[in-house]
Amino acid sequence: MGIALGIDIGTSGTKTLAIDETGRILASASAEYPCDHPHAGWSEQDPELWWKATCETIKAVLQIAQIKPEDVTGIGLSGQMHGSVFLNQAGRVIRPALLWNDQRTVAECDEITRLAGGREALVGMVANPAVTGFTAPKILWLRNHEPENYQKLKQVLLPKDYVRYRLSGTYASEVSDASGTLLLDVKNRRWSHELVGKLGLDPSILPPCYESHEISSQVSPIGAAESGLAVGTPIVGGAGDQPASAVGNGIVRSGVVSATLGTSGVVFAHADSPDFGPAGVLQAGCHAVSGAWHTMGVVLSAGGGMQWLRNELGQAEVAEAAKRAVDPYELLTAEAAGAPAGCEGLIFLPYLTGERTPHFDPYARGGWIGLTVRHERRHLIRAVLEGVTFAMRDSLELVRASGVAVRQVRLSGGGARSKFWRTMQADIYGSTVSTINAAEGPAFGVALLAHVGTGVYATVPEACAATIREVEHIDADKTVEKAYDRSYGHYKAAYQALKPIFSEMAAD
Repeated sequence: MGIALGIDIGTSGTKTLAIDETGRILASASAEYPCDHPHAGWSEQDPELWWKATCETIKAVLQIAQIKPEDVTGIGLSGQMHGSVFLNQAGRVIRPALLWNDQRTVAECDEITRLAGGREALVGMVANPAVTGFTAPKILWLRNHEPENYQKLKQVLLPKDYVRYRLSGTYASEVSDASGTLLLDVKNRRWSHELVGKLGLDPSILPPCYESHEISSQVSPIGAAESGLAVGTPIVGGAGDQPASAVGNGIVRSGVVSATLGTSGVVFAHADSPDFGPAGVLQAGCHAVSGAWHTMGVVLSAGGGMQWLRNELGQAEVAEAAKRAVDPYELLTAEAAGAPAGCEGLIFLPYLTGERTPHFDPYARGGWIGLTVRHERRHLIRAVLEGVTFAMRDSLELVRASGVAVRQVRLSGGGARSKFWRTMQADIYGSTVSTINAAEGPAFGVALLAHVGTGVYATVPEACAATIREVEHIDADKTVEKAYDRSYGHYKAAYQALKPIFSEMAAD
């Protein structure tokens, strides 16, 4: 029986899992690493951290499940999207990678829009406007601010594709992750040589681009020696973490939308054609399903907002959780449950690292608004949960406005682990929400892609139908939903009121 590995190179850590042909998870392992912020709004990582974590977790999974390396029939790779790994002629990293939540490229986004002939022309070429998190502005930033490093540049890879390179010695990418570079002709599923030319870039810096289930490379002798895998093991194209998570959640047909609350938050909708509604409102891309596309809205600080709360204001819960051997988030959400829906007029803007959807505003800032002497710690915590979920609703409303009939929202990520937060999402989204039997997200999704690429399943939808089932439904409480509608209106108005001063505050 074939065994597939799914490897997800995330922002805070890497997860590897093994599944059999039925989708049963045989073992999983994770390894964490830090993220550097050299300046306000900057976010960088050393790609060597990803490689070390990949090798560590592969070896752990093989050992835990007693899997022989030769029994692994395929490997799928997923990872944080938009990150930029700059390599020199020798294939060595030139500088730390610029990540998806890095906000330094405002001027470069303006430059790309100008060189493309305007926003409408740019969206016509690559289906998206220039956004600070994307890859293309990072390449121009390197050219504009570190010319000595730009002169060394011979290859640009996305995070998961760097791990592929280390495993196989092969430069390759695939269409779903490449969609987030701002350099892919999304409608035609190939690099946009038109835009590459307008930006004055050498097209050779971009790797060959595959469909997500296609075999792109094989484990090399060097990759095998470092990772513990067998030489020649096939590696499929894989997918960016959000399309991969969508596969892992069974979002491979119209009408079912996913809401994933990880470090970032993503509302993801399947599309049967590259007709994305109003141009540039939602992020558009190729799906990890061959011949399909997707639209998605992105919240930059979703679970990241809760992580900030835990780290900066939740040390008491962290200490208590260690004593009780529980997750500190359980204690934080339990305290939040003691406050009423709407937090008695208190709202939280979760824009701790700027915001993408719907504002595309790198200068946006976070904060509690509406504090009174009545508010207690429980209100503060609940307001963070509500604010993050309101930000997710912003994207869901845009998906609905684009013409997608949202019949159901499938939840995943950290926001799906808490019954309290799951219920809150149903009430704020005004929709039935559900969870499924697989909670491993991107790693599970790309393991399924590996099974498709190696012939276990004929198509991605077939693989999902055979392995994924729903296990819980929660309907919205109409009374609570109405209360949240009022708070959501205040939430939206607060951003608009504060927007004029955010850029001034960012300059301080």
